[in-house]
Amino acid sequence: MAKPIQIFTIGFTKKTAEVFFNRLIEAGVKRIIDARANNTSQLAAFTKRDDLRYFLKTIANIDYIHVPEFAPSKDILDDYKKKRIDWNAYEERFGKLIRDRKIEDQISIELLDGGCLLCSEAKPTHCHRRLVAEYFQEKLPLDVEISHL
Repeated sequence: MAKPIQIFTIGFTKKTAEVFFNRLIEAGVKRIIDARANNTSQLAAFTKRDDLRYFLKTIANIDYIHVPEFAPSKDILDDYKKKRIDWNAYEERFGKLIRDRKIEDQISIELLDGGCLLCSEAKPTHCHRRLVAEYFQEKLPLDVEISHL
């Protein structure tokens, strides 16, 4: 039987840079897969795109890729943040969006394996990165293990 694919997820909110980078290193993450639509905001602190790419390579020898197709659309995110929809509706709409986008065609299995989906949410419970990881777990022809860091 083939070795399972390992997908990690992490959010940067409520983490210091030290905690964030140490979790990635200790888990053996090979690359960050940035699943944010907006990765250049000043609010992203040490995870602003260009800074993060530099820090990952310099501190941990971890690669960086941005896959905006893994992010929710602005309308879905706005509807959820403004409480026009609840989490169940968000999951349903985001699930349809990533199915329609065929996100499994946006990245190779080789890049996913050992990759860590990044977004801002502190915990994966109500976060799109968990939904993306679970989508791959269902869709890919191999076993997928998910670890939330």
